[in-house]
Amino acid sequence: MKPFFIKNLTLEQLEAWVTALGERPFRARQLYRHLYARNVSSWSQCTDLSRSFCARLESDASLHALALSRVDEARDGTRKYLFRLHDGNFIESVLIPDPPRCTLCVSSQAGCALGCKFCLTGSMGFKRNLETAEIVDQICHALRDPKLGPEINSLVFMGMGEPLANYDEVLRALTIITDPNGLMFSHRRVTLSTVGLVPQMRRLGTETAVNLAISIHAPNDAIRDQLMPVNRTYPLAELMRACREYPLQARKRITFEYILLHGVNDSPAQAKELVRLLGGVRAKINLIAFNPHPGSIYRTPPEEKILGFQDVLRKANLTAIIRKSRGSEISAACGQLAAKAVNSEE
Repeated sequence: MKPFFIKNLTLEQLEAWVTALGERPFRARQLYRHLYARNVSSWSQCTDLSRSFCARLESDASLHALALSRVDEARDGTRKYLFRLHDGNFIESVLIPDPPRCTLCVSSQAGCALGCKFCLTGSMGFKRNLETAEIVDQICHALRDPKLGPEINSLVFMGMGEPLANYDEVLRALTIITDPNGLMFSHRRVTLSTVGLVPQMRRLGTETAVNLAISIHAPNDAIRDQLMPVNRTYPLAELMRACREYPLQARKRITFEYILLHGVNDSPAQAKELVRLLGGVRAKINLIAFNPHPGSIYRTPPEEKILGFQDVLRKANLTAIIRKSRGSEISAACGQLAAKAVNSEE
């Protein structure tokens, strides 16, 4: 029988559940504090709850939605967590120390159905959506990491899967993550990345204030159609219209992620095309040199091409940052989360 994961519940839902057990509603607030502010690892740590209630929790509710299978660490300090799900599937999260930021990259699906050609995760296929508890528990586990957990100050939904294809569970997780009584992350410190599922983007802008990032990776439909099948459903004109209409808060911008592929999308002419594409959007661009992986047909551009691409964007008064590759030797870099570690655990 499938476990009942208590972290699937928002505070309001937890109050209803606790009341149905015959407990008073304030017990839910106590329990919520233990789950997130205290981040307990066992019910025995909830010492202000009655023994009978703790016994009920022990028998009826699962505190942990994930089992930590392995932690790998790269030379640059990047740490990758491999988690086993209750049904035997695996997911990965990555912790990236880059002072003053320490960022946890969170997964929202086991595998991915979108099939972006440069992404190793897409090659493993789609297993299933993650539940709210399985998303939130990645953060709870990482926060308990004695090495870097206390340093975590930002979250990015850029791990395995497309967050907006698992909209309801991700939104519920965001509610818990940004709740001042929950995991207490400011919306300014949480970023959700999407390939551009336009209908869900329009909902997202009205239902949460977290940062938005778009995995764009091409300056025109011809190239993006080849790299990202989703572009045939939501082509760039439709995607950019949604970006221009997105309800950004003051001082916020949409981040555009652009993986540079040698000879595919890295020329100065394509950089100028990207400038025109982003016209009218409050934007910043993260340029990411492709991280090679076995079986890929793509290559990393030489440094002079990367710098030249950035220079075109900067001369157009766009903020363009070259993101350093982190954790590539443990397959933790951008686009590398996939079944390699999973298969070794089966």
